[in-house]
Amino acid sequence: MRELSYLKLLAREYPTIKAASSEIINLTAIQGLPKGTEYFFSDLHGEYEAFVHLLKSASGIIREKITETFSHIIPEKEEVELANLIYYPERVMNQLGMDGQADDDWQRVTIYRLVQICKVVSSKYTRSKVRKKMPKEFAYIIDELIHVDYNDDNKRVYYSEIIRSIIDIRVGDKFIIALCELIQNLTIDSLHIIGDIFDRGPRADIIMNELLQFHDVDIQWGNHDISWMGAATGNLACICNVLRIAISYNSFDVLEEGYGINLRPLSMFAARVYRDDPCTRFSPKILDENIYDAVDPGLAAKMHKAIAIIQFKVEGQIIKRRPEYDMDDRILMESIDFKQGTVMAEGKEYPMLDMFLPTVDPADPLKLNPEEEELLHTLQLSFQHNELLHKHVRFLYSHGSMYKCYNSNLLYHGCIPMKEDGSFDEIQVGSRSYSGKALMDYVDQMVQNAYFLPESSKEKQEAIDFMWYLWCGAKSPVFGKGKMTTFEHYFIESPAAHKEPMNPYYKLSVKEEYCDKILEEFGLSREGSHIINGHVPVKIKEGESPVKSGGKLFIIDGGLSKAYQSKTGIAGYTLIYNSNHLALAEHKPFDPNKESTPRVSVVENMKKRVMVADTDKGAELAVHIEDLKELVTAYREGILKEKVE
Repeated sequence: MRELSYLKLLAREYPTIKAASSEIINLTAIQGLPKGTEYFFSDLHGEYEAFVHLLKSASGIIREKITETFSHIIPEKEEVELANLIYYPERVMNQLGMDGQADDDWQRVTIYRLVQICKVVSSKYTRSKVRKKMPKEFAYIIDELIHVDYNDDNKRVYYSEIIRSIIDIRVGDKFIIALCELIQNLTIDSLHIIGDIFDRGPRADIIMNELLQFHDVDIQWGNHDISWMGAATGNLACICNVLRIAISYNSFDVLEEGYGINLRPLSMFAARVYRDDPCTRFSPKILDENIYDAVDPGLAAKMHKAIAIIQFKVEGQIIKRRPEYDMDDRILMESIDFKQGTVMAEGKEYPMLDMFLPTVDPADPLKLNPEEEELLHTLQLSFQHNELLHKHVRFLYSHGSMYKCYNSNLLYHGCIPMKEDGSFDEIQVGSRSYSGKALMDYVDQMVQNAYFLPESSKEKQEAIDFMWYLWCGAKSPVFGKGKMTTFEHYFIESPAAHKEPMNPYYKLSVKEEYCDKILEEFGLSREGSHIINGHVPVKIKEGESPVKSGGKLFIIDGGLSKAYQSKTGIAGYTLIYNSNHLALAEHKPFDPNKESTPRVSVVENMKKRVMVADTDKGAELAVHIEDLKELVTAYREGILKEKVE
């Protein structure tokens, strides 16, 4: 029997045999339901419009439910209209109201159709769970409509009278919106984000606000997330990095409108220092136009160069104080020959494409001048005391981790670092080495330390520096490459110098034996388990498949970011895991003026339907049921007394 102290705590919630028995019956019944539908997204990269559309449309599954429910009953045009209404109910209702199209007959038919879809998407959940997701003002009415018996003539009249009353008292529009939002909430049971919410796209902050509102979400950190988390800790290199990337992609809105970061000191510094420099190598990529804060491309290029030079300086300083990172070869600022205009990289001399470096002292290239120090201090304060940023970062911590094992799936963003021989690579920390799962656990703890340890702690500063290493270090599980050639891309023309060798993991993991090795390392079975991975865009236009290693490995970064779509040929994937199968939704590039429902294809059928009892949640329920049974026994044997009122 469980410890008496535990049973006493349990008895507070279930003070009688009747209460405990009722819960046993309830939980046992839940175990017999089909598992909820899980959605896996990766590499969102600030593309908030596309991501929000995918959430609202459940990556095309809502459209499928409409077709299944009304196939051959309503024309395709009306299916599309109904789908758009469910995705964007307020927008559509406002438009119909202005056009005078949302009349009583339209509302009556629409409510009927939405109720049918509600019935379909709620069928795998308990009535209690569905009721909890309903808007309070309409919960009773929706519950009645969903569970009405249409074979009963009296109930049909009852049903019709409810709808007539809703329309007569002029709340039909609000009721339609409530039904649409309920359908959205019921279609996605849980959401997994396999890293890289931030950078490149225009508004990662809007994505974070959406995730904050979602009922069940977890996040596996990506290298771009880690960089922003590092910036929030005050890491100067991470601060420079997130600013450099945002400026290079013309993403000023996320900085100034989204997070309220004041870029005026940087713009003034850059305009003064690089006044006559065209900064050609630093021209921003304009994939999105800024709505709130349009910055002249010429000034943006100057700001881009200014923050990049500062970043190379502070990165070099970290490398010098952390020799354990073994990254001395990445201090290229010290490898510049200022007289010859060349730089030595990987033992080879290259001409520099840009030698206008007025803030760099050839005698001490990593030294910040007083203006740069003051600018960095101002920017650091802006990140450290940013209320919204820290709200988002705390959410990344509370709902995130380096990896997750869930329902026989192993989720992580980058890689499990490996050597060429297929063994797990290790990081040496003092007398201890970490590899495989132990390395991921160690990294997870270091990320926690960087944010939560006291400011005066020596371990905190070590962890803060480590956040930058995770961005670009050779053995970082979220980076997965031998080196990052940012400096070379700016200053060296030769493509050979730009190469970033991939960790052997990426070559080995496509083989089933190495997937099995990784799954076993994390305590998962070879049979029926999968690795779900992001980070590396899948080039579908070159014939590459996201399904690898005999169906054991899914790489679902297909290029949601506009920056990758020319290379991949698509706009990313959603992996969908319901009780019957695993399916991939192939996204189309998002265009609000075009129908962009993803193409969904089943990639693996389950051998038998997966019920709640077969899941991790089911295992938790089984333990709770056994505990409740012991509580009932304790009541019956007089070990504990019931609290009968």
